[in-house]
Amino acid sequence: MAKEKKNEDLDLQEEDLLEEDLDQEDCSEENPEVQAQEDSYKDQLIRLTADFTNYKRRVEKEKKDFLALGVKKVALDLLGVIDNFERALDHSDEDSSFKEGVEMIYQQLLDLLKKNNICPMEALNEKFDPNRHHAVLVEEKEGVEEGVVIDVVQKGYMINDEVLRPAMVKVSQ
Repeated sequence: MAKEKKNEDLDLQEEDLLEEDLDQEDCSEENPEVQAQEDSYKDQLIRLTADFTNYKRRVEKEKKDFLALGVKKVALDLLGVIDNFERALDHSDEDSSFKEGVEMIYQQLLDLLKKNNICPMEALNEKFDPNRHHAVLVEEKEGVEEGVVIDVVQKGYMINDEVLRPAMVKVSQ
């Protein structure tokens, strides 16, 4: 019996709350100030939601950009080491086991670059492009039209179709 009384009281309280909610809705429809305030709150909520979504996108993009910048900085430092390996291989004995070891390390470095979408750019016999090439010498050469790369002094590298380091080249005049 006590339980039934409590259940009836709860039912009455729920009905009272529902009636109050309905009364408030009627009140807000009748009172333009309350309706304007509700609309203002809804507008603020929509704007805050949009701002938060934009913030999440911006932070994610910045995180990717910082990661890419870190890869670029390390790769640029590593390119100097690779250049020295190439020089060492150019001036080493042909049948030396030391040369084989150096070649293996050199190949590992190239594989590491390739894994990170870094590859050497082709420059020889191409038209000079100041966005991809850094001209260190200009030389006359017969049989070659003007503005063509005739020699590569230092390899250039690309990362994701973007120049990481321009190639140092000789250009025909």
